[in-house]
This record gives sequence, structure tokens and C-alpha cells, in this order.
Amino acid sequence: MLLVRGEAGGTTLTGSLYERGERAPTFKGAPDEDAPYVWVCDEFYQVESGGTAQTVSGKEVHVAFETPMPRGFDTREQAIDAAEEHIRTQFARIGVDMDDVEISVEKNDPQ
Repeated sequence: MLLVRGEAGGTTLTGSLYERGERAPTFKGAPDEDAPYVWVCDEFYQVESGGTAQTVSGKEVHVAFETPMPRGFDTREQAIDAAEEHIRTQFARIGVDMDDVEISVEKNDPQ
């Protein structure tokens, strides 16, 4: 599994990219189990009140979470590109410039 992480405004968002041969989570809405690469990550947006308070760029932002929407891909490159775009979009939804998001991809080797 790869961890795709975005950092900006003093906060981090990390999603999981399950690779060919790894068992991706199965639940309602999960992509076809035949997809070689499956991306799973939180989705959220800014709300005026309620939600969860987060500090982003020194300001308190209220965030509401949506059910993660797993997505399947045929190639690793497609999956990583979509993961990076997803993370940048989530930050934009809470007022962070997409260009300010630093993305890293690392292999998660559970011991």
C-alpha cells in the first residue's frame, strides 16, 4: 500500500492507495474488486458552524466530513495522479490554495 499525503497550512491529509495484489477494503460503494489500484481517502468541506474545528494557516476552520468514496484505476500512474488531485481538492474546499499543498508518496510496510 502507498500512503499519499498532502500538507499545507499546518495540517495533513493522508489517503491509502492499495496496489495490485493487495486487498482493498470492501464496503458499500467500493470499486469493482478487479480494479488493480484502489484509492481511499476522506472527503470534507468547510462549514460555517458545527463540524470539526481544525486549525489551518493559523485560523480555525470548521470541517464536515463526507463518506470516503473509493475509486479504482487500471494503472499506478492514473491512481497516483487522481490521489494527488483529490488531496489538493480537499484542501481547496477549506480555503487552502491548491498550489500550496505539498504532496508525498511513500510505501507503507506494515511490520
